[in-house]
Amino acid sequence: MSDEVVVVTGIGGMGKVIARRQGIGKTLLIADYNEEALQTVVDELKADGHNVIGQRVDVSSRDSVAGLAESAAALGRVTQVAHTAGLSPAQAPTQAILAVDLVGVALVLEEFGKVVASGGAGVVIASMAGHMPLELTAEQEQELATTPAEDLLVLPYVQSIEYPAVAYQFSKRANHIRVRAVARRWGVRGARINSISPGVVSTKMGHQELASETGAITKAMIDGSASGRIGTSDDIAAASAFLLGPESSYVTGTDLLVDGGVVAAARSGQLFS
Repeated sequence: MSDEVVVVTGIGGMGKVIARRQGIGKTLLIADYNEEALQTVVDELKADGHNVIGQRVDVSSRDSVAGLAESAAALGRVTQVAHTAGLSPAQAPTQAILAVDLVGVALVLEEFGKVVASGGAGVVIASMAGHMPLELTAEQEQELATTPAEDLLVLPYVQSIEYPAVAYQFSKRANHIRVRAVARRWGVRGARINSISPGVVSTKMGHQELASETGAITKAMIDGSASGRIGTSDDIAAASAFLLGPESSYVTGTDLLVDGGVVAAARSGQLFS
């Protein structure tokens, strides 16, 4: 058994598939807020032959995230970190989305940036929503890049966010900014960090969005994209495997858009034409 440790936060559709793919021959530490769901996935992966440990985590709590990072480091060399935990507008109110999708990502980047091994890599699952138009000043971008995680929620323009959809889009744009900002810090440790922005993916979250009051718009995005199809967890796991593996050794501090061409169609004025 290798001394390498793979950490995956969030064990929904994407997280479970990434864990199954990346954890072969390594120690796999998976984490989720829902203990019952977490144990179910631990049992599944163990039955498939994985060396897997589960740990409950609240990604909006520094103590909880730091505890997960410490557990990972105690198991061996933390060479891969995939942060997939998140909430969508159909799942949660504004404040919960900001706590998990904005603060949670910042905490994971900060705490795992302290323990990731040389040669290691991390990926954050963001969203194509972060590529959609959103007005931010240079000063706001700088604040989102450098403000300590716990202080992000007290920024005036963050406090002014009312709607879950805006909170989600804002958080995902902030994820892109935050990943760029910490890339140098991770690089000092000999590690890389990137984000992936999925489009509409066939997961529980994706289907909740399709069934929501904005589902018709989401469906139109799929139909108007170059691929014309919904994404799969395997699509995102394949992108994660690239960014976590040696083939991407010169790629860090950036975002990989895996959306079937939705953003390309939107930016060229073809999405709803």
